[in-house]
Amino acid sequence: MMLFSASSHRPHGAAGRIAGACLFAGIVLAAAAAAVLLNDGLPRLNAPSQSRYPVRGVDVSAYQGDIDWQALARQGVSFAFIKATEGSGSQDPNFQQNWQQARQSGLRAGAYHFFSFDSGGETQAENFIRTVEPFDGMLPPVVDVELYGDRKLHPPAREEVTEQLTLLLKRLEEHYGMRPMLYATGSAYDRYLAGEYEEYDIWIRNVYFTPSLKDGRDWTFWQYTDRGQLDGYAGEEPYIDLNVFCGTEEEFAAYPEN
Repeated sequence: MMLFSASSHRPHGAAGRIAGACLFAGIVLAAAAAAVLLNDGLPRLNAPSQSRYPVRGVDVSAYQGDIDWQALARQGVSFAFIKATEGSGSQDPNFQQNWQQARQSGLRAGAYHFFSFDSGGETQAENFIRTVEPFDGMLPPVVDVELYGDRKLHPPAREEVTEQLTLLLKRLEEHYGMRPMLYATGSAYDRYLAGEYEEYDIWIRNVYFTPSLKDGRDWTFWQYTDRGQLDGYAGEEPYIDLNVFCGTEEEFAAYPEN
């Protein structure tokens, strides 16, 4: 292999300028290619307008470690959805601490449950209810529906999921006196939620583009990136999920209306 020294030949005049421009373009393209590779092979174009979506928030779990909620609140964050439970028997180890401290920071807080395809809706509801103590002004409980593990390759039948998910949602609404919200990835929404659950607000994940739901319905919250970086947390996960509310600050203050 031959190695060329950068000092062995320096083009002058127009040739030098062209070479410099080509070198700069190459660096830019290389950086762009690296960014695409880091983003699962697709460029991430999301940059929600602050004027259009003035209400911003985060969602967190134990992966963010100990959180300085006052620090988050000082960075334009208005709300937080906090992981509480998963399936019928798992609780996030940082939930109670986060639940209390988020409220003390002045942020509006809500709790979410990671839906399991491997246990019943009733027992999943009881797990959440045992864990999440309601308070005045809390955001609606959220059920997170997404394909995980080998379920990505072997997704359960829609009918099976609908049966257990409906039991879970109805039990949560009965207990908390407010209709839960559904969080979904695009693939999970299309497979399990599109055309159904029209009375439930949707929190949709789309880290590449502004969401457009398959059945034409509106979304209420949008998780627009899982690569956010803010001050105030120090867990094993360096990133934090960022979200917007589809509405004004006044509308958010009154949310939910039911």
